Amino acid sequence: MAQSKLPGWVNAGLIPALNLLTAFVVSGLVILAMGQDPVKAFGYLVYGAFGYGEAIGYTLYYATNFIFTGLAVAVAFHCYLFNIGGEGQAYLGGLGIGLVCLYLGDLPFWAVLPLTVLGGALFGAAWAAIPAYLQARRGSHIVITTIMFNFIGSSVMTFLLVDWLKRPGSQLPETSPFPESAWMPKLHELAGALGIKMAHSPANLALIIALLCCVGVWLFIWHTRWGYEIRAVGRNPDAAVYSGISPARAIMLSMLLSGALAGLMGVNELMGEQHRVVINFTNGCGFVGIAIALMGRNHPAGIVLASLLMGALFQGGAELAFEMPAITRDMIWTIQGFVILFTGALEHLYRPQLERLFLRGEATV
Repeated sequence: MAQSKLPGWVNAGLIPALNLLTAFVVSGLVILAMGQDPVKAFGYLVYGAFGYGEAIGYTLYYATNFIFTGLAVAVAFHCYLFNIGGEGQAYLGGLGIGLVCLYLGDLPFWAVLPLTVLGGALFGAAWAAIPAYLQARRGSHIVITTIMFNFIGSSVMTFLLVDWLKRPGSQLPETSPFPESAWMPKLHELAGALGIKMAHSPANLALIIALLCCVGVWLFIWHTRWGYEIRAVGRNPDAAVYSGISPARAIMLSMLLSGALAGLMGVNELMGEQHRVVINFTNGCGFVGIAIALMGRNHPAGIVLASLLMGALFQGGAELAFEMPAITRDMIWTIQGFVILFTGALEHLYRPQLERLFLRGEATV
């Protein structure tokens, strides 16, 4: 008897590949309509992202931010919570990281690192805790409250950076530089210590931390009782209650973990590159994390691949805009939008046709 479920390799590989190909074809048609050569444009895009060592480093650097925020959205979504607040949670998490670096940064790096990870996670989780409580106990919609907390978080950070934490004698809304012992080691520095030559880039140890978070989320969601409770509440809250699972507890747990993951973004951005807390350092990565989670099907492996893709678009897009000035930065955002549209919102575009194709093939066997 024919089954309606597609093979795993089709769901995980073929459908995303077709969606991505469609996004690039549509983008190419738009570039062609502008009077530009789409083949040449995509050549610059790929070369700018992967064509030389420094470009690969920048791609990995951008991807690291997206892994943290993508994981944050995915964890909440497993409890059927659409956490739009990753931007604010990452922003406040950066505050926790910055405070540790500013006041404890003279400690050895091996002591500073766990404290900054803890500070970022705690501040991010604390900022997610209030919307989580309002959803769990008061029934307030998580989308509305997390959006509001993005704006509140931005206002709080602006106030702190302008009036309380601003570097003495400076007119810029930023803190004093972190002590060098609180700087995240770059990957090329770590490789050099091992005798391996690597191009200089902002890619740093935070990439390893992000990948460890992926492993941790995979183990937590699919291999622990708490992860099972989160998924059960996300699938069917009434059935979860009947099984003795508390939806309120699952909501709180998933949102706290989501906020903690978003809060860790500052480990890469602040400790790895800026070396101080600056205004708007998140640069929209919290919102991009929503697209990353959708493209990655809320699975850590998919999120890593989606983050690499989006990192490549960010880095390669800069190269494309430089080599072909007629293709502006707005056009790069359009290409990214098409990728998000077809791999996220229209992820089932080819599913009916593929199901008919595979079912017909099984019926003839």
